[in-house]
Amino acid sequence: MKQTIFALLLVIIGGIPFCQAQKKVLIFSKTTGFRHKSIPKGIQVVSDILRAENIPTVATEDAAYFCTDSLKKFDAIIFLSTTGTILDADQKRAFQQFIQSGHGFVGIHAASDTEYEWPWYGELVGAYFNRHPAVQEAKIDVVDRSHLSTAHLQQVWWHKDEWYDFKNVQDGLHILLRLDESTYDGGQMGKFHPIAWFRSFDGGRMFYTGLGHTKESYDVLEFQRHIIGGVKYVLSLN
Repeated sequence: MKQTIFALLLVIIGGIPFCQAQKKVLIFSKTTGFRHKSIPKGIQVVSDILRAENIPTVATEDAAYFCTDSLKKFDAIIFLSTTGTILDADQKRAFQQFIQSGHGFVGIHAASDTEYEWPWYGELVGAYFNRHPAVQEAKIDVVDRSHLSTAHLQQVWWHKDEWYDFKNVQDGLHILLRLDESTYDGGQMGKFHPIAWFRSFDGGRMFYTGLGHTKESYDVLEFQRHIIGGVKYVLSLN
């Protein structure tokens, strides 16, 4: 009995560390506009690589998850190539409260092609999709290599994908990756062409990457580690 009490006291005063609660992530891929063929592959790969990092996931296209009772089970939400208007007014409110309570958001590729009529979401994701040329290889300049999502990259990263031009780019974004438009055809943003960024927003954290259009991109180790780092950032695992 005395040994049991002593063990409990050690836990209370810090002699035995508490086990950290396992972080859990919701992967949401509902579309009401264009639907990317890479979505199933993306869900599989993202789920697998996060599971390997001891981060369990639930993947769904059911917007009914966006209520307080369901969202309280998660620490971050990934919008994986969502498109169009995907949440109703109550679901929007629950999602906004989720971020405001200190949780995280990761947007992959067409997450910026989502909820154009919802100003709060536009601020959260950081920019909206405008247009894109054909899939092709391009040079990515790694602007910030100190972040979890880019620390594994060299200063220059050559990658083949679909390169979004953006509109309504928000002030205050911490740019991670920038496209060099001189290395591919069809870019129309000029010298300032961000393609991945992060920031603290409205009580939580966000990370967005414009990569992830093609199925093949999810097989690229650099891209996988880019996503893992972004998720860990929004989960405050840094």
